[in-house]
Amino acid sequence: MSKVTKRESEGSAPEVSVLYDRCAGIDVHKDKVTVCLIFGKDKAIREFGTMTGDLLECIDWLEDSGCEMVLMESTGPYWKPVYNILEAYEMPTQVANAAAVKAIAKRKTDIKDAEWLATLVRYGLVKNSFIPSKDMRESRELVRYRKSIVQDRAGEINRIQKVLEGANIKLSSVVSDIQGVSAMAILRLIATGETDPNILSEQARGSLRFKIPQLQKALFGSIGQHQMKMLVFQLDHYDFLSKLISDLDIEIKEKLQTEDQVIEQLTKIPGVGRRSAEGILAEIGSDMSRFPSAGHLTSWAGLVPGMNESAGVKKPASLLPGNKHLRTVLIESAWAAVRQKGSFFAAKYYRLKPKSGAKRAIVATARAILVTIYHMLKTGTTYNDLGADYFTKLDQEKITKRNIRALERQGYTVHLSPLSATLA
Repeated sequence: MSKVTKRESEGSAPEVSVLYDRCAGIDVHKDKVTVCLIFGKDKAIREFGTMTGDLLECIDWLEDSGCEMVLMESTGPYWKPVYNILEAYEMPTQVANAAAVKAIAKRKTDIKDAEWLATLVRYGLVKNSFIPSKDMRESRELVRYRKSIVQDRAGEINRIQKVLEGANIKLSSVVSDIQGVSAMAILRLIATGETDPNILSEQARGSLRFKIPQLQKALFGSIGQHQMKMLVFQLDHYDFLSKLISDLDIEIKEKLQTEDQVIEQLTKIPGVGRRSAEGILAEIGSDMSRFPSAGHLTSWAGLVPGMNESAGVKKPASLLPGNKHLRTVLIESAWAAVRQKGSFFAAKYYRLKPKSGAKRAIVATARAILVTIYHMLKTGTTYNDLGADYFTKLDQEKITKRNIRALERQGYTVHLSPLSATLA
C-alpha cells in the first residue's frame, strides 16, 4: 500500500473560476430586500424597501454599478414582484431553489444571506430554477385559481349534503350526482319551502324518472325553516362559484388560444381532458428544450421515487418533492385513464397494482402519461396507444416458459411447434 504524506493529503484546493466579476445577491423579505454587490475583491451592501419605487432605486444602483447577474431565492410569494421588476428592466436574474442554497451552507442574518447568494452566483455554484415566461406565469395563476375555486365549490356541495342529512333527506342515496340537473332542481325547490315528496320527485329527468318511488321515499324528511334558509345561502354561493368557473374557463381559453392545437392533441391521451391539458401546459409549457430528457421532467414534477439506502439496504422512501400542481393534475388524469379499458395505461396500472399496490401503481401510470406528453411535445407527434396487450407481447417468451412449467408440474410433456407448420 502506498503511503500518503501529510503534504500530499492536504493538497491545495482546486481554483474555482469566476463567472461574473460584478454580481449581486438579494435576500428578499416582505417589507425589505438586502442586496450585496460584489465587484472584484470589494463588496457593497444596501437595504431597500419592497415598494415599486424602492425596487426601481435598487435597479438603478445595480445598473450604475455594472452588475452582470443577480441571484435570489424562491421562497414564498415575496420574490415574485422583485423578479417581475428585474425582468421588466432586463436585469439578468437567476432564481435558486431555497433548499439547494441551504444545503450548501446556512447563514443567520440577512446580510450574510445576501453575501452568500452573491458568492454562489459569482462562481456558478447553484443551478438556476426554471422560471417560465410572463405569459406562462399568468396562465398558471389563472389555472391554479380555477382549481382552488373548483375545490371551493366541491366544499359547498359537501355542506349542502350535510344540511340534507341533518333533515334526514337521503337524496344522494338515489341520485348518482348531487350536481346533476334533476338533483339541483329538487334542491332549489326545497329551498323555496316545498317539502312534499311527490311534488319534489316530479323534478326528475331522464332515467331518474324510473326511480321516482325511491326518490319519494328518500325525500320524505323533516326539514325546517332554518335548514331551508341555509340551502338558499349555499345554493347562491354554489351558483356564484359556478359562474366564476365559467368565466375563468373563457379567460384561460383566450390566454392559451395559441396552444389550441397542442391542447387538442393532448386530449387524445386517455384520461386527459381539456382542463387537464390546460393545467399541464400552464405548468410545463409546450417547449421541451428546457428539459434535457423525460427523466428530468418527471423528476421536476415529483413523480420519481426517493432513495433511502444505507449499508446496502434499501428502505421505503416517499416521492421526491416537485411541482405539486402538475403532479395533482397528472394523478387525476391517471385515475381517469385506468378506467378506460383496452388502453396502455390501464394495462400498466393493473400490471403493477398486485405487486406495488394501488397508490404506487397510479403514480407510475401518471409518470407514463407525463413521459408520453414529453415526447409528443418534443417531437410534434400525435398520440398512438400501444394497446392493452403491449406488455403481453413484450413478455411473450417469459409467459410461454411460465405456462410450459405450469403444465409440466401437472405431469404433461410439452412440445411446441409453429402454428404455420401445424396448419401445413
